[in-house]
Amino acid sequence: MQNIVIIGAGGFGREVKTIIDAVNKVEKIYNFIGYYDDGIEKGTMINNFPVLGNLHDLNSSSEPISVLLGIGEPTTKSKIIAKLSSDKINFPTLIHPSVQISEDEVAISKGCIICGGTIITCNIVIGSFVTINLNCTIGHDTIIDDFSSFMPSVNISGEVHIQEKVYVGTGAKIINQLTIGIGTIIGAGAVVSKSLPDYCTAVGIPAKPIKFHNHE
Repeated sequence: MQNIVIIGAGGFGREVKTIIDAVNKVEKIYNFIGYYDDGIEKGTMINNFPVLGNLHDLNSSSEPISVLLGIGEPTTKSKIIAKLSSDKINFPTLIHPSVQISEDEVAISKGCIICGGTIITCNIVIGSFVTINLNCTIGHDTIIDDFSSFMPSVNISGEVHIQEKVYVGTGAKIINQLTIGIGTIIGAGAVVSKSLPDYCTAVGIPAKPIKFHNHE
């Protein structure tokens, strides 16, 4: 069994632990040993598992260790990965057993978290460190770039390109043949019917940019 830890002991980090448990019920793959979190004191117990330290402590690990990101915010994910330099660390992709994934040309890169109830159809490319929360749907010929995050019940129609570090709020819908720009935020419940530029926040039905934010 692989020793595995989660970065982030907040709500989503604890949910990621439940996915590990679900995977292990099907096949015992992971030995979960605890959390790493810069904001919680080392030794604090979270649902009976310890906070093992901060990112510096994780970088100092002398043994091979698998690491999952229990964090949804795209820029934070990117910054954390940039800080992890140890060659002992690897980043598996964790997929809940209930997820439906087509066997027809689906590529999923390292470090992704895919939560229960999600459906991924065909001819789809998903980059690294992508978070797909509960009950999302991803249609054919969609490309999702690194560090993007999708909250529960997001629906992505076919032939959509989600560029890196995009955040899509709960229940949002993105129709066919659109591009969502780098670092863009889509509000909960939005319906995106036109492509969106980089680094904007878009809300509403139909979704429209209401502000632009700094590049990070």
